[in-house]
Amino acid sequence: MIKECIAQTGNQETRMSNYTQTFEADTGKILNIVINSLYSDRDIFLRELLSNASDAIQKRKFLGQTDPAVLNNEIDNIEIVINKKKKIIEITDTGIGLSDAELAETLGTIAKSGTSAFLQELDGEESSKDAAKTLIGQFGVGFYSAFMVADKVEVVSRKAGTSKSSIWESDGQSGFAINNSEDDQAVGTKIVLHLKKDAKEFATSDKIKSLIKKYSDHISVPINIKETDGEIEQVNSATALWTKPTSKISDEDYKEFYNSTFGTFDEPFATLHNKSEGTLEFTNLLFIPKTAPFDLFDPERKTKINLYINRVFISNDLEGVIPTWLRFIKGILDTTSLDLNVSREMVQNNPVLKKISKSLTKRVLSELKKRLKKDEVAYDAFWEQFGKVLKEGLYEDIENKDKIAEIIRVRSFKEDKLITLQSYIDAMIDGQDKIYVLTADTLEQAQSSPHLEGFKAQGIDVLLMTDPIDAFWTSQMKSFQEKDFLSISREKYDISKLGEVKDEDGEDKETTDEIYSPIIKECLGDLVEDVKASKNLIDSPVRLVAGEGGLDFNLERILKAQNPEFEGSKKVLEINLTHELIKKLPALSSETQKSMSRVLFEQARILDGEMPSNSLQFSKDLITLGLKVV
Repeated sequence: MIKECIAQTGNQETRMSNYTQTFEADTGKILNIVINSLYSDRDIFLRELLSNASDAIQKRKFLGQTDPAVLNNEIDNIEIVINKKKKIIEITDTGIGLSDAELAETLGTIAKSGTSAFLQELDGEESSKDAAKTLIGQFGVGFYSAFMVADKVEVVSRKAGTSKSSIWESDGQSGFAINNSEDDQAVGTKIVLHLKKDAKEFATSDKIKSLIKKYSDHISVPINIKETDGEIEQVNSATALWTKPTSKISDEDYKEFYNSTFGTFDEPFATLHNKSEGTLEFTNLLFIPKTAPFDLFDPERKTKINLYINRVFISNDLEGVIPTWLRFIKGILDTTSLDLNVSREMVQNNPVLKKISKSLTKRVLSELKKRLKKDEVAYDAFWEQFGKVLKEGLYEDIENKDKIAEIIRVRSFKEDKLITLQSYIDAMIDGQDKIYVLTADTLEQAQSSPHLEGFKAQGIDVLLMTDPIDAFWTSQMKSFQEKDFLSISREKYDISKLGEVKDEDGEDKETTDEIYSPIIKECLGDLVEDVKASKNLIDSPVRLVAGEGGLDFNLERILKAQNPEFEGSKKVLEINLTHELIKKLPALSSETQKSMSRVLFEQARILDGEMPSNSLQFSKDLITLGLKVV
């Protein structure tokens, strides 16, 4: 709607004068949650506004590298003016500024993607402080935290390179208005907060100073504060945290920087602060979160690494700074090994950045390996949040896949807990040279699968894999520590000579099988590729396995989800020659044999997570067999 109004009113510098816009329904609902659910945490409004001001100044510096007209010829700063009597706070920066169209677009729309889904999660729940915190951290609504302390907000802004300024104002409830400003506004932005009656504590310099020291001391431009008719005083140290020696930084300093810079409210799972000198010179301050963001699997999600070149901000969403399978990491990369260049493409394709990225990736993997070794319980909580993303690297990152494999967690059927691949290999029984895996939709489905019966009897462990991505990375990696992955529902194997239980049944199964397999094969016809005797079934009468060169049901479901026209292959039905149902088949009538064979086939499909191939026939067969029992 905003863009349509712009198009109808002509020139960019005048087209949005006296423009009024009501908030969309989702925007209003989010604002209500933010404003009414964060009262105990409303100190953070200043942190959010100062971070935005700092970003605007850095952006102006960056654009000024190729357009001198944009540069600020004076000293950059952020100024806070407090009028205690009128209960007004003004925050002014010397940043890039906003045009009227950008004011409407930037301040008139919240959470352009994912808002509805998030609000649906809140439906039926109390709007807790934690939920509202997540809103700010995940949806970038930091500016609107101003309405926690103000019942009216004005934003006066003049964009660099333009001659006029505009004023945006709103009460945070009904909507907003944009008009031409009569103020002689310098390039940059001024935010005017008209404080609520219960927020008068913020109209004092002592309170504002304490908040700046707590949340924004690291901002690299001076933050000056003055009360009406008072002297100007610089409050922050204007020293970037990542430039300080690690010995001078406390855990609380790191946490406050993590929270204030990236709009988070949790403690980081791990912090990596390193300085590299030599051929490559760079400093990294990386944070591995504890909690996954809502858009972790959004195809459009960008990296959250802020790239600086010699302390000049370049970008916070540049591809190539860190691999996509580490996209949940937040942090700072500051380097002197890159030249300032306006072309993002040239920066992100620079071989120096690629080398730095490799170094950062190795550091993260090394840190995660240390964390896993130190505290498995804490690591498993982290793995629950980010395991699926890390496993993307097993088939995307050929160079690092072996190191990634060292830190993944897999579910052991035998131990009924998460273990490492190395732990699985260390516990292999004598003669075992394969890593046996079973993929399924759910853990419950995997644990009750007939495919496991032979392994359980032989005392052989199987890795239960329930993420759709598992089938891909095991196929892509093929092996770990020279041990091949083998899917027990897809590939051929013989475990009869392994483990604790040997085949001591003197019955000649090959001769006996000449009776049962032909009967079932004839009854099922083209429903199956073949019917064979099984060496692995113990309690169940049948199971379905992939045919020669075929795929198991789980992998086929994934491919069908991607391509509805994909047709799976026919399966091989393996039968348990010692099961009573199988032994009774020859004595049954021809029609009953068909009903029994079809029910066994459909049962095997159901245990693999599939629906019956013919529900009506399945129902009729059950009735037929039921009547025989009666």
